[in-house]
Amino acid sequence: MGEPDCTTLQQTNCPDELQPVRLLFHLTESSSGSLQLSGERRKSVYLITNEEENAVAAISINRDGRLGQASVTQTGGCGSVAVDAEGQPAVPDALIGQSALTIAGNHLFAVNAGSNTVSMLAINPRDPLSLQLVGEPAALPGTFPNTVAASSKNSLVCVGMTGSKAGISCANFDAQNGIGAMDDLRPFEINQSDPPVGPLNTVSQTFFSEDQTTLFTTVKGDPAVNNTGFLSVFPVTAGNAADANACAQGAAGQIGTLSREETRSSPAGTAVLFGSLPIPNSMPPQIFATDASFGAAILNVDDSLNANLVANQSIADQVATCWVTISSFTKTAFVTDVAVNRIVEMSLTDASIVGEIDLTQVAESSQDPGLIDLRAAGQFVYALSPGNGTTQAAISVVDAQSKQLVQHAQLGAVGVGARAQGMTILV
Repeated sequence: MGEPDCTTLQQTNCPDELQPVRLLFHLTESSSGSLQLSGERRKSVYLITNEEENAVAAISINRDGRLGQASVTQTGGCGSVAVDAEGQPAVPDALIGQSALTIAGNHLFAVNAGSNTVSMLAINPRDPLSLQLVGEPAALPGTFPNTVAASSKNSLVCVGMTGSKAGISCANFDAQNGIGAMDDLRPFEINQSDPPVGPLNTVSQTFFSEDQTTLFTTVKGDPAVNNTGFLSVFPVTAGNAADANACAQGAAGQIGTLSREETRSSPAGTAVLFGSLPIPNSMPPQIFATDASFGAAILNVDDSLNANLVANQSIADQVATCWVTISSFTKTAFVTDVAVNRIVEMSLTDASIVGEIDLTQVAESSQDPGLIDLRAAGQFVYALSPGNGTTQAAISVVDAQSKQLVQHAQLGAVGVGARAQGMTILV
């Protein structure tokens, strides 16, 4: 494997040679009960360690929804950390975004912020803890990649970058060769640095519409200097294998490419758009978006691809509400705050608050400083707290129906710490 280029980010000292390695662990948990491992691992949680030698941590989900065994597989790239206004490492929100990794079919894609690359790994469907790097990590035309989206329908992966060269770049992928050559940068003029100074004035998340015909990207503004954030929209267009530098067509028998014609809008009433997801089966298409300046909002995307505010909801005592997941079980959204140890449940109709799950009131999770990335699967919600250097990184598993903590799985033994980012689930 070639040498990853980590010279653009001075705080990263990435080893010269990174060979994919898989290690297997048993999790520990802070409750008195022991883990009940199931012999059948049909679901798994994935996140990136984002350390200098970046890796994907995979954690099995047992039949009862609790977490079991874990593995760690290196991505072949380097992690990194943004800095705050004082120039200090911005942990526990190291990449200042959502979706640092994502799944399309049986393939996982992960950003390497320290080497300006994106990796593709194959997931063994019979053993979701077994990951295999496919091809080489793909070099990006921008700096500090922090968010990634992938479309199985179009065999298309798109990466958002938020460094001195910020914007969107895409490539087609196939199971044999991995990711093709990334296309030219679609720039965002946010005047950032390497590493970026955040969390304001940075790229938040890139994600596909429910039908995979459109790529959305949220970009944070900075209200203090009257810098307006925006929602960026690019349509997906049909292409062919020759044009796309790919060798295999998507699941629907087509190759997709991302248009270079962008629509930008800044919905009134929003300022610091962060983690967002399409609301399932909404027509016209709607997006549930967090906004770190007040809470969360629902956006309507019209035929011209402009976004308009439909509803918004302030969250009392919030510091920075930034991450969201949507549960098909409860048909509600759950959002988290990096500095508040609770999960807030919200309506997909009007963004009103349905309830709150205060994890400071449960002994096992009471010391977590706050929560970042989260995902829903079945009747459970899985929320990551990277810790703060004195508390271990952990995942809180919450029953979405009873609103009770069912497990607090500590991740220190897996090598997951304060730089950890992202969460996705193979169901």
